[in-house]
Amino acid sequence: MRVPDAAADQARKIRILICDDHEIVRQGLRALLDEEPTFDVVADVATAADAVSASHSLQPDVVIMDVRLPDATGIEACRAIRQERPDVRVLMLTSYPDTDAVISSIVAGARGFLLKEARAEVFVDAIRRVSAGESLLDPAVTAPVFERMRRLPSFEDPGFASLTEQERRILNMIAEGGSNREIADAMFLSEKTVKNYVSHILGKLDLRRRSEAAAYMARRRHWYEGKGG
Repeated sequence: MRVPDAAADQARKIRILICDDHEIVRQGLRALLDEEPTFDVVADVATAADAVSASHSLQPDVVIMDVRLPDATGIEACRAIRQERPDVRVLMLTSYPDTDAVISSIVAGARGFLLKEARAEVFVDAIRRVSAGESLLDPAVTAPVFERMRRLPSFEDPGFASLTEQERRILNMIAEGGSNREIADAMFLSEKTVKNYVSHILGKLDLRRRSEAAAYMARRRHWYEGKGG
C-alpha cells in the first residue's frame, strides 16, 4: 500500500532533542531548526536528567547537548543516553573550545562537537551529518585534540606494561567515564584508595588528567582493532 505523501514526509524527518540550561539558547535553536522541513524538534529541556528521561520517552534521532548543565555535565548525560540507546547521535555544544571536554565527549560516545558561535548553515549541516552516522569536530577544536592525541604514548610502552591487573581494571573504568566514587563502589575500595590508584596510573603512563587516560585507552583500543586484535 502506498504511504500518503504527508505521512512519508513525517517518517523522513530527523527527530531532535535540545538540551541547554539557557532558555534563550533553546528558543533560538528551536526557531532555527523549525525552519527546516526535514527536522522535527520533539522537545527542549534544561537539565541532564530531563535529557536522559526525554531521550527514553521520545526516542529522538539526534540530541543537541550543552556541555555544561546545572545538575550534571552534558558528557555524563551523553554517556547515560548512549548506554540505553546506542543508536542515538549526540552533538555536543559549548561556548568555547576545551580539549579535555572534546576528548571526554568522544569517549562518552558523542558523534560531534560544535561551538555555539557556529553559523546557522554549519549547525544545520552538522545535524544532518551526525544523523547520517558521520562524526565531526568544529575546526576550532580539531587541531588541539589531534595534537593531544599525537603526544600520547605508544601502546607497546613500558608504562602500560608496568600496570598491575588492579590498575588496568581501574584504567578501563576511567575510560568508561567512571568517577572515583563509582569505581570505589564497583571494586569495594575506599574513594581515597581509588584516588591514589588513579594518581599512580597517571604517573606510570606519563599522563596528567583523567581525560587523557580515557583518550589513551580509546586510542589503544583503536590501534589494536587496526592490528586485528
